[in-house]
Amino acid sequence: MSAQPLLVVLDADSTLIRNEVIELIADEAGRGVEVTAATEAAMRGEVDFATSLRSRVQALAGVPVGAFAHVLARIEPTPGVRELIDAVHERGGTVGVVSGGFHEVLDVVCPDLGVDVWRANRLAVADGTLLGVVDGEIVDAAGKAAALREWAATYGVPLGAAIAIGDGANDLEMLAAAGLGLAFNAKPAVRAAADLVVGPVDLREVIPLLPPLAPLSVPAAG
Repeated sequence: MSAQPLLVVLDADSTLIRNEVIELIADEAGRGVEVTAATEAAMRGEVDFATSLRSRVQALAGVPVGAFAHVLARIEPTPGVRELIDAVHERGGTVGVVSGGFHEVLDVVCPDLGVDVWRANRLAVADGTLLGVVDGEIVDAAGKAAALREWAATYGVPLGAAIAIGDGANDLEMLAAAGLGLAFNAKPAVRAAADLVVGPVDLREVIPLLPPLAPLSVPAAG
């Protein structure tokens, strides 16, 4: 029996990992408190995400690139994330991560966790320090939904067989585009709009929502 097509796409900060990466970087610049408040407002949907991100990234100007080693040392994968990724792979599925965070972190974290494909923002750098601006187009709510659709097409997965998992307002379009949108560790607006709400902060809770494993084929006796 052939495996059912499956794509699971997760947000990164507070979903794939327990941290908000921009807050960790801001700590290195001594701007943690103000950036944390701005991040919370953006995740609740009180301000435009792209505008908020540009403002928060501006606060990172002057942080040395070497600070990412400290940031990566503080990253905590969400409980159950490895088990969920393994379960998707056991079913022949693909795991994607799309984030309003940064490639500088995901390019290390995602391969370690077994993620197949990922997309995020990039921070502009010169002379070994952050310039305080995003390099290229910002991955916002529309960008997240576009990534999910693109990956579904690439891997031959009907959108109805795609699962999206996120916590913030900028995940809403992605959750709506997927066949099943899950609010995980989520803000009230996301919990209200999602198809299902996952209560415990443990991604193993998602495994029962995946298609069942295909039964092993048993050669006919001859």
